[in-house]
Amino acid sequence: MSNIRLKIFFSFLVIILSQALPQNLERIEPPFWWAGFKSDELQLMVYGENISKLKPDIEGSKIIIEKVHNVDSPNYLFLDLKLNDNVPQTFEIQFFYKNEKVLSHDYELKKREASFYREKSLNPSDVIYLIMPDRFANGDKSNDEVDGLIEKSNRKSKDGRHGGDLQGIIDNLNYIESMGFTHIWLNPVLENNQPDFSYHGYSTTDYYQVDERFGSNTLYKQLSKEAAKRGLGIVKDLVLNHIGSGHWWMDDLPTKDWLNHQDKYIQTNHVHETVFDPYVTKAQKDLFTDGWFVETMPDLNQKNQFVANYLIQATMWWVEYISLSSIRVDTYPYVDKNFLSVWSKKISEEFPYLNYFGEAWVNDISLVSYWQKGAKTHDGYESYIPAMKDFPLQKSLVTGLNSVHAWDSGIGNIYRALSKDFQYGDPYNLVTFADNHDMQRIFSLMGENMDLYKMALSIILTTRGIPCIFYGTEIAMSSTENHGELRKDFPGGWENDSKNVFYDFGLNAIESEAKNFMKTLLNWRKSSDAIGKGKLIHFPVTDGIYVYFRNYKEDIVMVAVNNLDQRKDLDPEHYKDVIGGRKKAIEIFSENAYSLRKKISIYPKTANIFQIK
Repeated sequence: MSNIRLKIFFSFLVIILSQALPQNLERIEPPFWWAGFKSDELQLMVYGENISKLKPDIEGSKIIIEKVHNVDSPNYLFLDLKLNDNVPQTFEIQFFYKNEKVLSHDYELKKREASFYREKSLNPSDVIYLIMPDRFANGDKSNDEVDGLIEKSNRKSKDGRHGGDLQGIIDNLNYIESMGFTHIWLNPVLENNQPDFSYHGYSTTDYYQVDERFGSNTLYKQLSKEAAKRGLGIVKDLVLNHIGSGHWWMDDLPTKDWLNHQDKYIQTNHVHETVFDPYVTKAQKDLFTDGWFVETMPDLNQKNQFVANYLIQATMWWVEYISLSSIRVDTYPYVDKNFLSVWSKKISEEFPYLNYFGEAWVNDISLVSYWQKGAKTHDGYESYIPAMKDFPLQKSLVTGLNSVHAWDSGIGNIYRALSKDFQYGDPYNLVTFADNHDMQRIFSLMGENMDLYKMALSIILTTRGIPCIFYGTEIAMSSTENHGELRKDFPGGWENDSKNVFYDFGLNAIESEAKNFMKTLLNWRKSSDAIGKGKLIHFPVTDGIYVYFRNYKEDIVMVAVNNLDQRKDLDPEHYKDVIGGRKKAIEIFSENAYSLRKKISIYPKTANIFQIK
């Protein structure tokens, strides 16, 4: 009887031990990699119940596991691989308990594909078209609602999901190309499995998976390939600062310091100046970067080396997988700045052709310039990100056009902002804009005045920098400051829409005028070396007129801005240092020719663009 009991006991023991061992690998991230990067190091995050009980090994390959990291959660392993044989291949990662193989996984190193945008990167000759995918066009109604993803379609709610997707963008690439845009920036398309406000994409719940309501990873790649056929690049919106509260990590965080303030929610103070302030306490400095945006956006701790490696590799993965032409980094200064230096250096080393940019939503040039590569910083901080978004110029544009001319106001605000460009590493590489997805639309910021709207866009599209146009701006879309309302649906993107911008159906007079204006200006801009490659030369505002030139070799463009209520006569003699002996100017919209030996009338509330001959 005792022997029977002993056998039963050992049988139960075997069952218990077998149940405690991992039954499968739930995730390995990155899910695959590429051979041929400059770095031969790769860190894998392996996830599965009790995976830390197993010992991983790679046999029959020159690829070796240099180190295995156990962390606080028993359900993770981090594997440091040395890719000694850095060529395309598939190798087996085996997982042992004692000497018994329990699990295995085939891991692939893919061959890097040729990318058109390794030859042609984002530059000042380009114009970016910013699209919020959920609000642009619904090309596939079957994915409006997806099992397993919480928020369902609700087009009646301005804050709900409306059904726009990647297929809708693919279907309308011809429109984007014909308008004269050259790059497409999509607000984030990665999975956002949140109960509400998931449409905007800034609460990532899976770094390696496109949200199925937008499509799939494969469709995202198809979009890039179809866009490249038309000479259009794809700009990915990347969030390094935080995740969504629905991220799969949140059920089982790898370490006790994976997040900042992991045990207690503390909100950021949103005070950008604390990064630079010589008098503020360290606690206040840390609060800016370590505090959370909101409770639904847990703040990542990039000082944790596993988090840092994960974010660097996820960035590299998407650049390579999609053949991205650029990246836009959300809330750039909120991220740990030492990590940003390492991250930007690594991305630039691996993708030296890539021109990418960050968002620092402040209107002080000294606070934006700090982050751009090549800027002289007060503390010796070295950044490698090539570009930033130019919020100071956007602010000066709005205040300048909306205020009366005086020595300290009016369009002189624009001149004064540009005169401080010496603080930037490369002002020509800044991304300029009149509005974006977080602020009231430019037509409304200009009081729904078509003249001011045209002036604002004429300046943005002819001054230095890489301009970015928010979808709907080409038809002078209006809005309040409400986010859901300013991100309204693009007319024609849904069946039975009463108007269709793609096919010029049902547009009113203002929308048609704005679209024709934008299309003419964008397509002219494509042919102008002066705009795409030229230096900016401007003159102080004189008698209410702001005049500037773009000059590249023999190609000269002159822009004359009159924000007054009366006509002003421009004397070309005043600008002879730039014009030289040239005799004729042709205004690009009217195609009227003007003698440079006579004064030229600049009518009220206009920005005239002249090709100098």
